[in-house]
Amino acid sequence: MGTLGSLRRRAVATAAAVGALALVVGCGGSDDSATGGGKKDGKVTITMGMYGVMGIKETGLLEQYEKENPNVDIKAEIAGDEQTYYTALQTRLAAGKGLKDIQGIEIGRAKEITETQADKFADFSKVEGTDHFLPWKESQISTKDGKVLGLGTDIGPMAVCYRKDYFEKAGLPTDREEVAKLWAGDWNKYVEVGRTFKKGFKDGDVAYMDAASGLFNAMVYGYPEQYYDENGELIYETNPAVKEAWNLSADAAEEGLTAKLRQFQPGWDPGLANGTFATAVCPAWMLSHISEKAGDANKGKWDVAKAPKGANWGGSFLGVVEQSPVKEEAKKLVAWLTAPEQQAHIFKEIGNIPSSRTALDSPEVKNAKSEYFSGAPIGQIFGAAAQEIPDKQVLGRKDGTIKDTFSQGLALIEQGDATREEAWKTTGERIEKAVG
Repeated sequence: MGTLGSLRRRAVATAAAVGALALVVGCGGSDDSATGGGKKDGKVTITMGMYGVMGIKETGLLEQYEKENPNVDIKAEIAGDEQTYYTALQTRLAAGKGLKDIQGIEIGRAKEITETQADKFADFSKVEGTDHFLPWKESQISTKDGKVLGLGTDIGPMAVCYRKDYFEKAGLPTDREEVAKLWAGDWNKYVEVGRTFKKGFKDGDVAYMDAASGLFNAMVYGYPEQYYDENGELIYETNPAVKEAWNLSADAAEEGLTAKLRQFQPGWDPGLANGTFATAVCPAWMLSHISEKAGDANKGKWDVAKAPKGANWGGSFLGVVEQSPVKEEAKKLVAWLTAPEQQAHIFKEIGNIPSSRTALDSPEVKNAKSEYFSGAPIGQIFGAAAQEIPDKQVLGRKDGTIKDTFSQGLALIEQGDATREEAWKTTGERIEKAVG
């Protein structure tokens, strides 16, 4: 397979992201139009708004589609920061103008879209050839009356990325199967390995894990319910899964097992480049970011081991705006981009795990290995992890906001700015203010 390249650039300067989003392209469109696409002189222009590295533009798929469909011209804009992207998307949905024909939707926003913006997006429920997705993936973007507001791109099954050279210096096993046995079945064991690492690693100032928030996310997303119940009621204060994840993550923070970094925030990328931590809980899509930011100097030092428990962190969808003048053409493009063959191609190029059952079973995915991560059989590791993800995934309107707020709360503990009790109280107050 292709070496995992430069991807998932989420920590891009906000100003640059806003600047990119301010542009409206295609067919002489402006912010006064509903979308940027249209038809003229037998030519169809389709505009796309995306974020991060979804793999669609980066792997040449848009050029391939244009080659196979000469009358189609695709113009894609990509914002590096999803939070900035989503804020702009909400503003444009409210105004009913300045949108793209196709918009990316992150999993943490899916519930809010289905509950509050369903009339703004086209229905995919009757589009032929779209019955190949994991059942829980489609349910995340479906309304109560059966509308499907988008098609899935990737999912985020978990593993643990680790530095073999650091494990060796700490007196720990380096073989990925032996490493996985150290923490098999229990995130508490993962933290216990960290305590062993801290005692055994004497060469330099290297933390066991990058961030307490990474551990927290991995734990809570292993349960069907996290912050909301099926009725849409907030349950994070009483959900044992959230409290368990909080307390174990706080243990890691208080015991100095973390590098006090927040993933995709300032300081994390230099931490990868400079090797300031030995492990990171890594969804499949994170591998490309690590390989880019850690750089060629660290190639072959990283490896991938099975996570203690299965969980899904992240994943995206592509939706089509109902008002698009090229709605049918855009839906056709989305169906093609998310088809098994294209999902397998994206995985082969950059490692994003498909949300398509058919793609997951393909040889291209099953047999894939990562040269950067010491030849790790990532197709097998993440493919197996995908099967462990709970079939039931309850989402809430403000899942993304709540996740970010918990990460900020754990950072307070890591930085010594609050006890776990104080940080929990502050987090609750911030969540209440943010979600009303």
